[in-house]
Amino acid sequence: MQEVRQEEVFLQRRMPLMAAKKRGPSLSVGRGEKLPVSRGAGLTAKGRAKYNRETGSNLKAPQPEGGPRKKSFCARSAGWTGERGKAARKRWKC
Repeated sequence: MQEVRQEEVFLQRRMPLMAAKKRGPSLSVGRGEKLPVSRGAGLTAKGRAKYNRETGSNLKAPQPEGGPRKKSFCARSAGWTGERGKAARKRWKC
């Protein structure tokens, strides 16, 4: 009986840690949910729809023509030096 209670206490303490490790949806280049770096990186419409559906978010498409979202993205991503970051900035025309 005591052994069962100890196990319950252990699980109750462990649950918050397990919940913290939850990850977002799995997005893949092969399934057409994000673009490869060679094509500018970023999510496709299919990938945005999957992400929004699974997380309740409201991701929008890039705004390379201009506007407040472009200005904000370009300022926020100015320090990105990785290959995917550079490709995303190119796609947004930063």
